[in-house]
Amino acid sequence: MQKNYIFIKYFFFLLLATSLVSCKDGFMGENHVAYFGGEIENPKNNFVVFMKNDKVVDTFYLDENNRFFHKFDSLTPGLYSFKHDPEYQYVFFDKNDSLMIRLNSNDFDNSLMFCGRGDEKNNFMMELYLKDMKLKNDLFDVYEQPEKVFSKYIDSSNQNIKNLYNKRKAFINWSEEFDEVAKTNILLNYAYKKEVFPIVHEFKTGENIKTDLPKSYYNYRKKIDVNQANLLYYSPFINYMTSMLNNIVLTKSKGNLDDMSLENNIKKLEIIDTLIKNKHVKNLVVNNIANMYLLSDQCSINNGKFFTLYSKMVSNENMKAKVMKTANNIQKLRNNNVLPEINVLDTNNKKVQISKLITKKTIIYFWTKQSDSHSFYSHKKVDELKAKYPDIQFIAININNTQEDWLKEIKTKKYSNSIELRALDFEELQNKWVINKVYRTLIINKNGTINNAFVSLFDANFESYLQ
Repeated sequence: MQKNYIFIKYFFFLLLATSLVSCKDGFMGENHVAYFGGEIENPKNNFVVFMKNDKVVDTFYLDENNRFFHKFDSLTPGLYSFKHDPEYQYVFFDKNDSLMIRLNSNDFDNSLMFCGRGDEKNNFMMELYLKDMKLKNDLFDVYEQPEKVFSKYIDSSNQNIKNLYNKRKAFINWSEEFDEVAKTNILLNYAYKKEVFPIVHEFKTGENIKTDLPKSYYNYRKKIDVNQANLLYYSPFINYMTSMLNNIVLTKSKGNLDDMSLENNIKKLEIIDTLIKNKHVKNLVVNNIANMYLLSDQCSINNGKFFTLYSKMVSNENMKAKVMKTANNIQKLRNNNVLPEINVLDTNNKKVQISKLITKKTIIYFWTKQSDSHSFYSHKKVDELKAKYPDIQFIAININNTQEDWLKEIKTKKYSNSIELRALDFEELQNKWVINKVYRTLIINKNGTINNAFVSLFDANFESYLQ
């Protein structure tokens, strides 16, 4: 009954909004006028940031009903993003589109819906995004399989996505510009998974297969233009570029996954300098490589050598400043430093000082209900580790769910193998512990100092760090 009420409320809200701003027949005579508005349930703050190419176009403030509405007198058609911290998503505007959104910030992606002129193509993009997230979860075990098994699985999944694309394209009358984004999205998400397979396979199994792959394995690379400035700030593009460069360097060096050396990262910069001609694309890709390098090499001497070359290649001073801030934060996480405190809650909704919990060697790992496979397998992995290392303590920190959703997930999944805590401020976690994703693990000594802040539970050699 409650679901029916929410649906009816949502329907009438959209009906009112679209009758005012779209009706799919109005405003066609105006030049590039566009409308964007919506309602956010359980907002985290009182505003929505609207962006183009990582630059803020405007900020929309929520009213007393948690709604916003804005008219653009002139909005260039193309791909934009909107952000309601800490989450963001993309939205594509064609000429004279008038879009309304509805979402619940407690389940941002799964609850997001578009309505109005231009809604069908944007809902299709969300459909692609959610399917890709599900596939990433499903691949968790497939990455351990032989190449033939993985390729058959990923090719079949990609064909299903292409079939969906063809079906939606035949039904929805979208523009050539949007069609290019949709096709590129499908190709880049497929290519990213192909690039990470040999790396993740070795990471999880210890088997190096990078030089044993079929000659045709990387044929998709020929279809990707790495100088696409219009997709510069599109996350599938950045994900692909980062994984592709990492894969090329590790394959040529015949190194293993521990070989995230200064030499290999300088090779990445040299490849980028040759491969990418567009200055803006080069800036962003080099910056991303720099951030990844910082997380893998905490040697200050190496950092100095790397950043000498980095500074020559990157012309954007703001990017440099952000990377150097990350470098400074990482220095605070060097071995034998005291682990900085962060704000966390326990299952009784009380604030806890992590330093008071650490009286013996401790493993700290992270999870979120949005990455379901990772949360399940990380807790399962800890079950195995606890049986082998009974003297080690385990702390699991949830990074972006509400207290209610977090407690419900713990109860539903029967997580009981760790001290379960929830981070109150993800930005604080990013700054103090340099946590951007759930895959990092911290090993802390019994005196509260850092043993290793840059490992993963799923590293094939993880147990060697526990000796």
